[in-house]
Amino acid sequence: MQIADHLKSLEEKLLDSTTRHNSDLVSSLLADDFLEFGSSGRIFDKAAILEELRNEPSRTTPRLSDFAVRPLAADTMLVTYRTTRLNSSGEPISEARRSSIWINRDNRWQITFHQGTIAPAHL
Repeated sequence: MQIADHLKSLEEKLLDSTTRHNSDLVSSLLADDFLEFGSSGRIFDKAAILEELRNEPSRTTPRLSDFAVRPLAADTMLVTYRTTRLNSSGEPISEARRSSIWINRDNRWQITFHQGTIAPAHL
């Protein structure tokens, strides 16, 4: 599997409600120094995001598009993409641009930074 495909599958896993409610799985994907600037404007470290996800209501998994990977170093990748959250009728209700930094530590990819920014629809 190519690195872009692997990182995309990890990002999709982190967007899935089933994964998001599994603290052990999420914890294994987040680096200990994880930091997130959420689309809400809030800042989360690893402990805070694990607590937030434990209490998050289940919802449909957003659609991921415009996925790209840029190497920052041999073991560090910048991932960018767009998410679109859909209502029960399949119509878009919100969109965000997202970026993550993934680091390969001990032969395992972990996310160390994530940022979500609300985006106007279809831009």
